[in-house]
Amino acid sequence: MKSPLVVGVDGSDPALTALDWAVDEAVRQGCPLRIVHASLWERYEGAAPPWSTDRPWGQVLADNIVGQAAERALRRAPGLPLGTDVAAEDAAGALLREGREAWGVVVGARGRTELGDLLLGSVGLVVAARSSCPVVVVRGDRQALEARHGRILLGVGDHDVDSPAVAFAFREAAVRDAELDAVRTWRRPLHDPLDHPLLRGEAGVYLAEEAAETLDKALAVRARENPGVRVRRSTVEGAAHRVLAERSAAADLLVLGARRRDGLVGLQLGRAAHRALHHAVCPVAVVPQLSPATPEAASEGSGR
Repeated sequence: MKSPLVVGVDGSDPALTALDWAVDEAVRQGCPLRIVHASLWERYEGAAPPWSTDRPWGQVLADNIVGQAAERALRRAPGLPLGTDVAAEDAAGALLREGREAWGVVVGARGRTELGDLLLGSVGLVVAARSSCPVVVVRGDRQALEARHGRILLGVGDHDVDSPAVAFAFREAAVRDAELDAVRTWRRPLHDPLDHPLLRGEAGVYLAEEAAETLDKALAVRARENPGVRVRRSTVEGAAHRVLAERSAAADLLVLGARRRDGLVGLQLGRAAHRALHHAVCPVAVVPQLSPATPEAASEGSGR
């Protein structure tokens, strides 16, 4: 059996939107769905004594959240292979653990209350920045959530030559019969570099050509393997996070890579991916790429 797609739920409307998206994605990919709710109720209420016939309120709430989510999923996709779990740990830890055996993790963009918004937003950010598998943060308007645009947007970074993010984007475009909009951004220097004769007075032209070459290299292998996927290549002058946020308004999914470096702690997320998680107008997939730690790794990211 294929590895499952994991979705985190907490009973909030954004989490239910993420659940619906995850159900549709599991059907597209032909994989089972695993619904996970994390609750630390035992830490605050304590386990029920063995002679008690009453379940603690926290346990009842957690079981109800997962049970209702499972019912909703099966109404949307009858026959979908489905599993559930109530994890006695914090939400980020539970989803990171589940992600080790999953092909992807799906989370909502926000939480249950104003305070919950901040907490769940932090959970989504931590999971996207540390997960060993792709993470999709579900956000955006109805057209994107219902895949009406027929377009997958891929932001191509400096290290995306045949990267997992490129492979992920091609797979999504193929299963959706969607166009792949692959974008590589470039920035014009504030002043022409006078010490480089090839760039003197023509820095913009050179950088645009370099961006086009990087884009072609990044897509070459997967484009040959997926001749049926329609690919639109674009090189755009500007900051990646701004360009991608604008273009996400016409996409069903934005795909970005994030480099994971052994031996480093903290959030390993590029600037473009970090901004997209907060400002994109469609769901955002952050796809990890493992790489060895380097001296400059702490300051480098996949976004520009």
